[in-house]
Parts: sequence; C-alpha cells; structure tokens
Amino acid sequence: MDFNHFISAYYPDTSYGGDRLFDDMIAQAKLADDLGYAAVSIPEHHLINILLTPAPLMMAVRLASETKHVKLMTSVAVLPLHDMRTYAGEVVMADILTNGRLVLGVGRGAFTVEMARLGSPIESAREKFDESLDVLHKLLTEEDVSFEGKYYSFKPLTIMPRPVRPIQMMMAVMVPEGIHACTKRGFHIQTTPLSGSKEMMLEQVNAFHRAKAEMGDEGAHLTLSLSRVTWLAKDDAEKRRMTEAAHDYYSRFDNVYTGPGLVTGGAIHPLPRKQTIEELSDNLMICTKQELIDKLAVYDEAGVDEIILSQNLGSPNEETMDNMRAIAEDIMPLFSARRRQVMAAE
Repeated sequence: MDFNHFISAYYPDTSYGGDRLFDDMIAQAKLADDLGYAAVSIPEHHLINILLTPAPLMMAVRLASETKHVKLMTSVAVLPLHDMRTYAGEVVMADILTNGRLVLGVGRGAFTVEMARLGSPIESAREKFDESLDVLHKLLTEEDVSFEGKYYSFKPLTIMPRPVRPIQMMMAVMVPEGIHACTKRGFHIQTTPLSGSKEMMLEQVNAFHRAKAEMGDEGAHLTLSLSRVTWLAKDDAEKRRMTEAAHDYYSRFDNVYTGPGLVTGGAIHPLPRKQTIEELSDNLMICTKQELIDKLAVYDEAGVDEIILSQNLGSPNEETMDNMRAIAEDIMPLFSARRRQVMAAE
C-alpha cells in the first residue's frame, strides 16, 4: 500500500497570508518526497478558506520543480468550473512540465456556495461534469474534435501541443454504485468516506474490487486511492486535542458541503455538528501508534492501493511536518515498499 500526503490547504486564520500558506504546502511536498511518500495530493477550491488551491495544475508544476519522485495528484480538479477547450491544453502543458508525474483526479464539485458563485450550480454539476469529461477525453486523445451537447457546441479543433503520453486520470466518486460504474468504465478511483464509518469505507472498497473482478484482465491495472484524515498522536491527550481540531474543521466543512454555505470575507462560519467528538474519533484515523497500525492494516487487507493521509487540521506547519516524519518513521515501513527503499538508501 502506497502513502500519499494531502498537502495542507486549510486557512483558518485568513491574515496568515497566501504566500505563507503556499510556502507551507511546498515545504510539505518536498518533505514527502524526501521521506518516501509515493505521491502528494493537491485540492482545487475557490472563494473559501478550506482546501484552498485555486490553480492545482500551477501548484503541480511548481512542486515538480521542487521534488524528484512523488506523483502529483489533483484531488480533485473540478471540471464543471473550466472550459475543456482551454483546460485540456493546460493539462497537457502541466503533464509535460511535471515530466509525466501528473495524475489528474477529476470530480464534479461538492460545495454548493462555491459552485453557485462561479456559475455552475450544484444541481446541474453531475450533468455538466459528464459532458465535460467526454469533451476532455476526446480532446486529449483525438484531433479535429467537434462536439454538440447541452454545454458544449463547437466545430472541429485540435488542442496544441498534443500529449506526449497518455494522461493519467482518476475519477473522484464516493457512492459505492458510482465507484462500481466508474471502475467498469476504465477509470482509476479516488474516494473517501469523509467522517463516515469503517463499514462505509468497506462498501466503497468492495464496489471497486467487484468491478475489477467483473472486468478480468481488462481491469487489472486499475487502482484505488482512499483519503482519510490522519494524525499519529504521541498520547491520548494529543489524540483528544487533534480530534477536537478535526471536529472544528468539520464544523466549517459541513457548512459548505451539506449546510447553508455561510461565508464572510472568504471565511466559512463554524456550525454546530450532530456528530459528537467521540463518534468522529471512531471514524477518523487520529490515533496513537498501535491504533493507527491496526486501522491501516484493515485498509491494506481490504485491498486499498494507496492511502491519502490528510492532516489538513489547521496545525502550525512545523507540527504537521513533524507528524509526517513520525508517520514515515514509525508507520510507513510496515506497509510501504517505497519507504523501505528510502530507509535502505539512508
């Protein structure tokens, strides 16, 4: 099982400054590369102070100049917010400038307030995403492409430059039936149960493997990446402190994900949560060492190919990077061939 670090893009104190926020993200990516993480994940969100990266392809290119090994995964690029006729060219350019380390994770968007403000309402996002994906795929694989649809209508055109290799693409999807369907279409899968239960996670994983089994050799190359909030706590007191930080984070996340979308000056308002801190603790991977090993073993045994570790909880950057080091030293050697190679080289 590979380990992927989700670079922290939470901006709870908006006076911190975008320059410092992005410097922190770059520092985390460089450390992940040095420690033997297989990849880093880069979100795309606009207008809000959670998961704030307005231009993930731009960030991927910068990170490629600062790293040597890690894959650079968008998690995820929100296709309905882009015009595929220009976006396809941006993807090709980013793939070239990252020397093929780009993995384009794509999705329809999730935050109602963000999608509405940018003219792509969440109510039509699925329909627009499906058409956008068809257009993007054609533009990346064919020349003189024309299209007639609800959202796109254009005469033959060819994006330039042409791809120098097939673009690695992943589909972001949470519903088990959707995971099954997208796998059958030949997509790598990126998913998460968010703050949901282990049972929900296993349903997602089983849907992926059921589809692969039905595909036989045709689906053998497909992979499943699964994202979880993770923190390796030194003791129960730190575990409680970081779980409270996660509860505060989700009080804002829920506001724009399933709630009313109350945002002032780009800062999301915290709202009361129905899920208790204790319930949240059961579902996240904020654990002491043996607890984290035991939880990750479940993912490994279930057949997760890559675990995306999100430490996006608003901690000072040095604390986050110390936790990255602790996970690499104490946890990753038990599961990750890439980390064992790094340790051998040291």
